[in-house]
Amino acid sequence: MRKYLVPVLVMGLVTFVTNASYAASSFQVLKEKFIEGGWFFMSFVLVALILGLAFCLERIITLNIASANTGKLLQSIDDNLKTGNVKGAMEVCKSTQGPTASVLYEGLKRSGEGPVAVEKAIVSYGAVQMGLLERGLVWISLFISIAPMLGFMGTVIGMIQAFDTIEAAGEIRAGDVAGGIKVALLTTVFGLITAIILQIFYNYIVSKVDGIVTKMEESSIALIDLMVANNTFKK
Repeated sequence: MRKYLVPVLVMGLVTFVTNASYAASSFQVLKEKFIEGGWFFMSFVLVALILGLAFCLERIITLNIASANTGKLLQSIDDNLKTGNVKGAMEVCKSTQGPTASVLYEGLKRSGEGPVAVEKAIVSYGAVQMGLLERGLVWISLFISIAPMLGFMGTVIGMIQAFDTIEAAGEIRAGDVAGGIKVALLTTVFGLITAIILQIFYNYIVSKVDGIVTKMEESSIALIDLMVANNTFKK
């Protein structure tokens, strides 16, 4: 087994170095093309990318923190409810981060008012938590839309300038307009690249939100079942 380990490690190292070199060269090409595209519209595209990524990272960090272990949380609540310790179950929810724990806490607060009141509290506060989870998504969507638009605008303006050059020269010479057209098209390329990057993050965030909301709904149903099973409403 050991005689195969060294060749495998060597091949893995070579692959990593090759990929790293390719990534570095690709980044260098992108940087050169970005500079060639002109600073005016490229700067707007870059700002859209930076702000979009900032919102994406904020959402990803927040949602990862919000992803509580619902199974462990429900088990702790069940242990407290079996002994009739509703306040203890509320303290467990209060000390746990995430929207699921907050929704369950609101349900437990209404335990003395019956199952209908608990369900209403869970539904109402669940809608609030869902809004908080989706906060910032509208800005990410805005940057996804505006980045290619800025690129297209730069391209159109660049094409107009190229035709102005042709009109002033009185004849079409490829050398006079090729550079301007290339610069104009680069803004569209980088606008589309920005939109693609942000769209990938956006889809990941939406799927993360959907997962948290699903867990929140399942946990809410499980809480009512636990309260019924432990006769919490009769206490």
